[in-house]
Amino acid sequence: MTVCQFVFKRFFRKKSNSIFLLVLPIGAIFLPMGEWPPIPLGFHYYGIIIMFIASRLSAIIMEDRANKTLLRLSVAPITHFQYLLQNLLAYTVILTAVNLVFIILGVIVHGESVPSPSLLFIIYTVYSITSLGFSLAWYATFRNKEAAFSILGGIIILMAMLGGVLWPVEIMPESLQRAVMLLPTYWIAEATVLLSYEAPTEELAIPLVVMFLFCIAFLLLGSRRRLT
Repeated sequence: MTVCQFVFKRFFRKKSNSIFLLVLPIGAIFLPMGEWPPIPLGFHYYGIIIMFIASRLSAIIMEDRANKTLLRLSVAPITHFQYLLQNLLAYTVILTAVNLVFIILGVIVHGESVPSPSLLFIIYTVYSITSLGFSLAWYATFRNKEAAFSILGGIIILMAMLGGVLWPVEIMPESLQRAVMLLPTYWIAEATVLLSYEAPTEELAIPLVVMFLFCIAFLLLGSRRRLT
């Protein structure tokens, strides 16, 4: 059994994980249309849900560090890079499947109110990988899983508030508007707002590229080999 297959088996072994993957996305689908941005609110807030799911998935690596699994793997015929790559591949597949189901159900519920489902899927997929990288980098700085996970929940909410997911960035002071551009949540919000106002597809390139660059930076930071 490959590491990737084991991650699937291990994650879905807990029924609470399967419920977690379903409850938040399905609940968000039934949120009403918003005035800002002019799309169903669930599609705008979904960026927060992606980060929470990514944090739950990435916590598996921290569990492996806490229970000395990584220490045992150091003498196994598998490199740290292979272990990390297969874990991230499994997480990405799970999140991509959730994104696909979310968009399909969203189109069924809201119909033409959902702008360009294919572009939404691309935006969510890129942001999912970025969120996984962020969570991986976050957990790499902690030794205690419970502390890391509980603090991360507050950080995600704070990033959502400052990044323009819960309200427009334009209502904040100008100096803060520049600072929040350093948050990945700013760019998922920017992408969904542009899409909701039917901006030219070329304008979406900037948020997507920036999120991808964030992803690379987070993965480099979080891929450091820590056995304890």
